[in-house]
Amino acid sequence: MTAHPSATAPVPPAPDALLSPLTGYTRAHWESAADRLLNALAPHSSPGLALYRLPGRTSHAGALSDGMEGYVRSFLLAAFRIAGAGGTETPDGQRLTPLIERYAAGLAAGTDPAHPERWPAIQDRSQPMVEAASIAVALHETRPWLWDRLDDRVRSRTVEWLGGIVGATPFDSNWRLFQVVVEEFLASVDAPHSRAEIDAGLARLDDWYRGDGWYTDGDGQKFDYYNAWALHLYPALWARIAGDRADSGLVATHRARLRAFLESHQYFFGGDGAPLHQGRSLIYRYGSTAALWAGALTDATPLPPGRTRRLASGALKHFTDRGVPGPDGLLSLGWYGPYLPLTQSYSGPASPYWAAKAFVGLLLPAGHPVWTATEEPAPVETEDRVLALPGPGWLLHSTAADGIVRLVNHGSDRLPPQSVPLPDNPHYSRLAYSTATAPQTPPHDRTGTPDNHIAVLDNSGISRRRRIHRLHVKGRTAASWYADEGPAPGAPGSVTTVSVVHGPWEIRIHQVSATAGSTVRETGWSVAYDAASCRVEAGPGWVVARCANGLATVLAGLLGWDGRAAQLDGSVVEAEGLNAFGRHSATPVLTLPHHPGGTLFLATLVVLTGDSRLQDDARALYLGAEVRITTSGDIEIRFPDGRQEQIAAGLFTEPARGCPGERRTCAL
Repeated sequence: MTAHPSATAPVPPAPDALLSPLTGYTRAHWESAADRLLNALAPHSSPGLALYRLPGRTSHAGALSDGMEGYVRSFLLAAFRIAGAGGTETPDGQRLTPLIERYAAGLAAGTDPAHPERWPAIQDRSQPMVEAASIAVALHETRPWLWDRLDDRVRSRTVEWLGGIVGATPFDSNWRLFQVVVEEFLASVDAPHSRAEIDAGLARLDDWYRGDGWYTDGDGQKFDYYNAWALHLYPALWARIAGDRADSGLVATHRARLRAFLESHQYFFGGDGAPLHQGRSLIYRYGSTAALWAGALTDATPLPPGRTRRLASGALKHFTDRGVPGPDGLLSLGWYGPYLPLTQSYSGPASPYWAAKAFVGLLLPAGHPVWTATEEPAPVETEDRVLALPGPGWLLHSTAADGIVRLVNHGSDRLPPQSVPLPDNPHYSRLAYSTATAPQTPPHDRTGTPDNHIAVLDNSGISRRRRIHRLHVKGRTAASWYADEGPAPGAPGSVTTVSVVHGPWEIRIHQVSATAGSTVRETGWSVAYDAASCRVEAGPGWVVARCANGLATVLAGLLGWDGRAAQLDGSVVEAEGLNAFGRHSATPVLTLPHHPGGTLFLATLVVLTGDSRLQDDARALYLGAEVRITTSGDIEIRFPDGRQEQIAAGLFTEPARGCPGERRTCAL
């Protein structure tokens, strides 16, 4: 048996400009990418091939679990590669045979209680419960070439190890689906399982459905890419394992929801292929494309096949072009390069290999239209768009000129349903996210100025946007409020925010309740870069930062920021080592030193753009923007290009204050 296939990276295929005029990527590029990842892992395998010990920080589950994770997640990738090639790559069946033998040997060692590389047992809420699902999927998809050819003793030990999940308690989240998938595989090989646990896990999924294809990951407001690489993917994979055992009505429901999800998910990718940067486990990177392939795999997609491939290939190419995987061929704990503050405590050195889920598209035969159709443009490439998503409480607005997708967040905070005073999470609590930026995520031993945030600061200068209470998501407008629960006695009250979007612009109207003398701080987009700096211009109530990477960001006060201090210039907080997108970062800031007490209205223009036409003249990014409170209490908005919107007074219940003079126009 060949223990370690060559780790030499395969030569990537030449781009195909006819079939894929936008990315150049074809099925051969996906196969080559899979081979590169698998080859680079081989030297890190243990002697028995049951563990892959990669360099990097150990997760909270421990080194043994991390080693098992390396085997399991790469086995999932190998399974898609093997099954996609029909088990062999060449007529004599040699090329993939070592890969099949490699993972068969690891399975035999890992499930052997007497082997020194034996895997930890599946227990309540343990990491092996997660990894068991990938093993079940991999064994099902490679059944003719691996499972059916295993020694009976290995099959028996594998069933016994997987059987530890029967009766075990998962976390009440996407983990319920791990149990569903594993027990369905056990059912498929006539092994002990619990149909009641399978049914209960699938029924629990219904409890989290919020409409328009969106689930929250467990109770609360936990909206993120787990919709793509778990909550929609596993039901599709479960149905493949269950076959005729699956309830046809339930399968149809899952497919309808996946179709609805893809209606919006297609808008989460930038013109450069970048997935929108929001939520946890972002080290899985292009794993966010798994739902795109799943839609094609189950005939549950509204997208033309050429668009599906363009979006998925665009994401793979985006990271490949930016050095992912790294020079050693490994996926790091980060976004482009290593960046540990992006991770969670459960993230070990091999955790990024859940990116393997992006390769589920290889299960589609080479002749499927998703591989043979000519690429079609991504939605962001064709026109400016605004999309309201009431389910997660989000607004998306994208611009074709720069290919940037921006998410305005008025619904996701990842807090439990109970009112527990927990710190905010920068990947959920910010007012906005995009495909071109990442939130400021300081290491544990450092602090930083949070981006896309408004707060009434306590005596220590700290404020957190905790539970988000949504009010409205429709058209170009979204609204929510939060009560600030700072750690100091006498922490300030609440902030209600209405966002209105158009093109690259967002105008935020805030109703800020606080005690007299409180300091109010608002921040805009944090732009990250490595080598060059940003050019900053600032004046009374406004700041513009234009960076060498082609991005510009603006924060400009439109209402209530003037007349409160002798000097109220905008500023930029520059930092190092706080952002996953680059070594340096710049965040625009407006500060109101003295809140008058009671309720104050503030309005701010926030801009993120890569459009050079707007960057040439900084003033064009904000001049002409205006917010006016009418005598009836309605709020009239004007964007720099002249577009006007109106917000009904009903979204705010407190009387308006904050303009010099009563209810007059405040504008730059």
